[in-house]
Amino acid sequence: MSGTPTAAAAPRRREAGSGADRWVVLVVLCVSLLLVAVDATVLHVAVPALTEDLRPGSIELLWIVDVYPLVCASLLILFGTLGDRVGRRRVLLCGYGLFGVASALAALADSAPVLIVARALLGIGGAMIMPATLSILRQVFPDRRERALAIGVWSAVAAVGAAVGPLLGGFLLEHFWWGSVFLVNIPLMLVSLPVGRLLLPESTGDRTGPWDVTGALMAAAGLFGVVLGVKGLGGGEAVAGPLTLVPLAAGAALLAGFVRRQRRRPHPLVDLRLFRRPAFSTSVGCIVLAMLALVGLELIAAQYLQLVLGLSPLQTGLRLLPLTLAAMAAGLAGARLLRRFGPRRTVCAGFCVTAAAVVLLTAMGRADTWGLLLAGFLLLGFGLETTLFGAYESMLSEAPQAQAGGAAAIGETSYQLGAGIGIALLGSVMNAAYAPRLTGGVPGVPAEASTAGARSLGEAYDVAALLGGPAGSALRGAAADAFVRGLHVTLLVSAGLLLAGAVMALRLPRAVQGEAVALPGPRDPAEAGLPA
Repeated sequence: MSGTPTAAAAPRRREAGSGADRWVVLVVLCVSLLLVAVDATVLHVAVPALTEDLRPGSIELLWIVDVYPLVCASLLILFGTLGDRVGRRRVLLCGYGLFGVASALAALADSAPVLIVARALLGIGGAMIMPATLSILRQVFPDRRERALAIGVWSAVAAVGAAVGPLLGGFLLEHFWWGSVFLVNIPLMLVSLPVGRLLLPESTGDRTGPWDVTGALMAAAGLFGVVLGVKGLGGGEAVAGPLTLVPLAAGAALLAGFVRRQRRRPHPLVDLRLFRRPAFSTSVGCIVLAMLALVGLELIAAQYLQLVLGLSPLQTGLRLLPLTLAAMAAGLAGARLLRRFGPRRTVCAGFCVTAAAVVLLTAMGRADTWGLLLAGFLLLGFGLETTLFGAYESMLSEAPQAQAGGAAAIGETSYQLGAGIGIALLGSVMNAAYAPRLTGGVPGVPAEASTAGARSLGEAYDVAALLGGPAGSALRGAAADAFVRGLHVTLLVSAGLLLAGAVMALRLPRAVQGEAVALPGPRDPAEAGLPA
């Protein structure tokens, strides 16, 4: 996976990374990232509106939110390695097209199952886009100083997308129906397709040996099964049943088989020797822990702002804006922080700042304390982006350029896997802390009404509206109190995960090191003890 264009194509294309062309390529790649980042956050403020319209069950609602990162995480290795074979730009442009079609389908969805299918297609498109952007970035910025700056800009654009998503979604929900939040992807796709075709260089990786189709499918099915099983646990199941245990066991078995297969093949899809490098494996673990702890909280925060504080979707987007502005600042300052303090202190400090912000937010209550939210969101955005920037930069720099596609797929898989499991895990913690406070009964409220309200805060409000009078007010107040207390428990669990990440980050190098060298170990089948 050297990322070198073929000899036939070289005369017709400008060489990536030469002169100012690499910065033009960075702009195009950032637009690609913006496309995916906006879609990842634009749905958050629309959850209450689509819940009222489509009436999904609690499991269907989890699917609507979680199927995008689930499918995306499952297919990143498949499409990342496919791009190394057929061309990264080609896979990227196909991802643009699928993203636009799936966005139109999601906007016109008239039922929860249709929306779930559309979100799954968006996940496929995202899996085609994300590895290509990182592997091309690694290729066109071989110098680590410039690459650190490029990754800082790249991650700042991700924060812009996170900021634009809720704001744009809130504005659209103020004037249109919830499906309009998906239509924002289509103009970006219409611009990205011709511009990307014109400006992006085509590149492929090392094509030595056959592409391991079986291994790619094993990785996809294994990741899907593991996250699906964890998602079942996040649905509030008191006892793990076959629908939870079977996917978990099957997924784990497939991933174990995938690892065994990659170790035995002379030309693996993913060179697992990358994980022998402490900085690489630690960076991947830090990305997973950061997303595991934080992504689920973003959705919970949106529900808190809208349902507990009673803010409109647009007001909710504005309240979340400081978080993403702070993340933008951290991304732009990341290269300087990394050079001065090194990966270990940068990532460790990012985890600690984020954990402090999460603990600070446990002071939230039913009253609107905007100053507390402002301080918490600023610290949260800066700390999280510092963590992710340092981890991504270390991960990409530890991988040789010939392994750029595999490293990018691993990094994005860890990001999406952490996000998917985080929503399920923190959702499960939230349900466990919220439901018992209502199922135990609410004074003055019929038992069946309080039991129905225990499913979610939105359902509790719906039941309270039907009851009306003192009983409705009592149920609404009890549900809001239970949600806030459950949020506090969830925040403390998240803080614990973040502190574990800070300890893990102590394995990173103290200072920025030079370029990665070739991976150690035999490459010839006979040397590896494999049949020729």
